[in-house]
Amino acid sequence: MDEDRTKGKTKDVAGSAKETVGKATGDKDVERSGQADQAEGKLQQGIGKLKEAFRNKK
Repeated sequence: MDEDRTKGKTKDVAGSAKETVGKATGDKDVERSGQADQAEGKLQQGIGKLKEAFRNKK
């Protein structure tokens, strides 16, 4: 598995937790930051999938 996929999944999960904390505490900044982290993580996972697919085609 590509390192980007692993790091992306970690960011996604951490962002989800951060968003949940933001919602629970009513802190919209933390909530939005968590959403941004999730989006970044999903993007990084996608990049990792592309890299993996490219390597497998060789």
